[in-house]
Amino acid sequence: MLLIERGWPPYAGLLALPGGHVDTGERALAAAVRELREETGVLVDPVDLVLLGVYDDPGRDPRGRYVGAAYLARVPAGTEAHAGDDAASVHWVPLDALPEQLAFDHHLVLADARRILSRH
Repeated sequence: MLLIERGWPPYAGLLALPGGHVDTGERALAAAVRELREETGVLVDPVDLVLLGVYDDPGRDPRGRYVGAAYLARVPAGTEAHAGDDAASVHWVPLDALPEQLAFDHHLVLADARRILSRH
């Protein structure tokens, strides 16, 4: 999994999945592609993203009410990533070596990813 170290509050210094806000007039899928590129330098084709789930617990973000759409993409081994935008650093982390504490509710997202990937 590709994780970023958050460079800003909330959760500055904790690992999180790349992501961010959907811009005005933008679809969630396009925002996912854009945010991944901005935060990690990894470019994916929107057709390669699969909706993993929608995360809408009212307390998932201390900044207010946010609904998250998480996508999963497979990239070739050796894909390089570099920190950009809101990320202080990026880390490729094996699914079986994920840290216990992650920003927001990203542990739930990664649990869903682990479940999906174990079937394939």
